[in-house]
Amino acid sequence: MSLIGHILSGALGIVASLSQQQTNGASTWGTLNNPLLPQFLTNNPLPWGLPWGPLTAKEDNPYTSAPNTGVIRAYDFTIKRGQIAPDGYMKDVLLINGQFPGPMLEANWGDTFIITVHNQIVGPEEGTALHWHGLLQKGSPWFDGVPAVQQCPIAPGSSFTYTFKADLYGSSWYHSHYSAQFAGGLFGPMIIHGPSNAPYDIDIGPVMLSDYYHTEYFKLVQGAMASTSEANFNPAPASDNNLINGKMNFNCSTVAAGDKTQCSSNAGISKFKFTTGKTHRLRLMNLGGEGLQRFSIDGHNMTVIANDFVPIKPYTTNVVTLGIGQRSDVLVTANAGKSDSAFWMRSNISTICGITTQPAALAAIYYDKADTTKTPTSTAWDVPDPGTCANDDLSLTTPYYPIAPSTPSVTQTLEINFHINTTGHFLWTLGANTFRADYNQPILLLANEGNFTYPTDWNVQNYGSNTTIRIVVNNPGPAAHPMHL
Repeated sequence: MSLIGHILSGALGIVASLSQQQTNGASTWGTLNNPLLPQFLTNNPLPWGLPWGPLTAKEDNPYTSAPNTGVIRAYDFTIKRGQIAPDGYMKDVLLINGQFPGPMLEANWGDTFIITVHNQIVGPEEGTALHWHGLLQKGSPWFDGVPAVQQCPIAPGSSFTYTFKADLYGSSWYHSHYSAQFAGGLFGPMIIHGPSNAPYDIDIGPVMLSDYYHTEYFKLVQGAMASTSEANFNPAPASDNNLINGKMNFNCSTVAAGDKTQCSSNAGISKFKFTTGKTHRLRLMNLGGEGLQRFSIDGHNMTVIANDFVPIKPYTTNVVTLGIGQRSDVLVTANAGKSDSAFWMRSNISTICGITTQPAALAAIYYDKADTTKTPTSTAWDVPDPGTCANDDLSLTTPYYPIAPSTPSVTQTLEINFHINTTGHFLWTLGANTFRADYNQPILLLANEGNFTYPTDWNVQNYGSNTTIRIVVNNPGPAAHPMHL
């Protein structure tokens, strides 16, 4: 019987064999005592009874209407390596304040984040930098967190403070933009409370979906950057598992012969509590490195109310597709059974669109009177993978506040491609150029100094100031490749 078969049948049992400290460090992610989220943080001034005053999702442009609350949300992050076993396989993971996934950042729309990051990565030492995914960074582009573009990496033993406004609202995440560190655990959720476009009763908070690699991230990079003549050449490594809020079981009998790593096949899965008859908000996030996720909950439909930082007109579905970095906020009403019912939450990596040895992730949902030590017996929706490696039908995702695009002054078409060069190395190109970073000369710093002449291999496109640009990106390759500006 497969690992998933053992879990679904109850053969493995639902009670974890490892402690929370062993699987996720100091984090409470995936446990029944992980706190629910409020409608908003209440230590703000509350004009009109809300931190954002009279602003609404329907009447106000979120890109131009962000309030200035004057409230500071201060966080202190220490990044270190640590050994944990999120799926039972013990390995080095990058931890933030001892936690995997990292701590949640939380603010109200219009607040200001001040986040000090201490780089204590050793064994080996490395630089790092954190990116705050999806925010506009108007007036603070140097805090966007991409080394060689906005900043130098934070050196080992050094600290750096980011200061930026919570200028959009909804569900997002932060992650390292240095090397492949976020595939090594350096990520966490970011929630910015704002106007609601649909009623609900309970905010469950982040539901983080992430493919997971047992190989250390720097070895994945070495394999991708190796020559075809080298033994470790591997430009498309398979992930070993799929996690929900940093947890999933793993079949330790499949570990390669000779691998003496400590492994437990019943590390434990994430658990969630639903209140019978109430409507719950789940903030779905694909925080993985490669896998396209297809998310569902047995016996329950989901009402999608937001994609990324964009509130949309609600629509109902039983499966939500998320590419890398994407987020969808969904509402789920606990009306599919009695108050002692239990159901499976599922997320499957598309095996058509990526390479993985364990595509299925499971978590348990318990109604308020259910026995949380019992294994759910619910049946999955029949939702075959369409194999398109694409989002759900975009005709369903109508913005709650539609914004007509300006007429572009420039339109540029770029093509994503990859090839093996004459030395046998695998290279990606965008617009026929491969980007090569110079950590010592961030592009934004050079521009601030009046230097607008860049080497060709930096792949800098200069469109001038105060213009609207339309960029058309064509992907002729076989794999999906989400783009992020």
